[in-house]
Amino acid sequence: MGNKFKINIRVSYNSPVILTYCLLCTLILILDTCFKSANIISNVFTVPGNFRSAEPFVPFDFSAALDYLKLFTHVLGHASWEHLAGNMAFILLIGPLLEERYGSLSIALMILITAFVTGILNACLIPVPLLGASGVAFMLIILSSFTSISKNEIPLSFIFVFVLFLGSEIFIKKEASNISVIAHVAGGLCGSMFGFLVAPKKSKPSKEPRQKKKRHSSDPMDNIEEISGGIKPAPAKKEEEGEIVLGTIEL
Repeated sequence: MGNKFKINIRVSYNSPVILTYCLLCTLILILDTCFKSANIISNVFTVPGNFRSAEPFVPFDFSAALDYLKLFTHVLGHASWEHLAGNMAFILLIGPLLEERYGSLSIALMILITAFVTGILNACLIPVPLLGASGVAFMLIILSSFTSISKNEIPLSFIFVFVLFLGSEIFIKKEASNISVIAHVAGGLCGSMFGFLVAPKKSKPSKEPRQKKKRHSSDPMDNIEEISGGIKPAPAKKEEEGEIVLGTIEL
């Protein structure tokens, strides 16, 4: 009988805020696709434009509580699966690294502030509705650049991501208009502000015990006991604090 070769792979919920945000965006689009007559995205997850909005668009109603809620919820709605996939690709690529650097609470607040700023600008300045995570994605892209700029360098990979995102949102999409522009401008401004004002979370110091210096005895047998007794098996690695493990896969 040969020995069985097993590999344990842990599936962890490593980025709670970013993953939850992406799952909510996907779930909302699925519900809107399944119940088209309800117009879930257009009624709840789209912020209206300003008073100059013409039919079929409805202007922002400052006396309606639901319209104020849309200032935050519009970043969860998407017009199509292509729209969703384009935004989620960049958010899932950059978001987990930033959440690890700044912390889950800080990233959640950044998303909420970006949503509010983008929504209020659209409601006051743009005569067409706004929806989608373009502002959040652009905020994360700009914020990620501060990690390298602080080291007096700009990575070429960041420039590629920056150009690719803007190109796909503005130049490639035929339907791109003021909606994309206002989202990118607001997201970029928020990302720049967060880069200057929000400090990364402090890394936890290692808890490795310091090795105590031992006096060498003149008796050689004592030295042999110290050497043999000082070699101990490495302790098993503990799970990182705050990490949510969904399960393990054995191969």
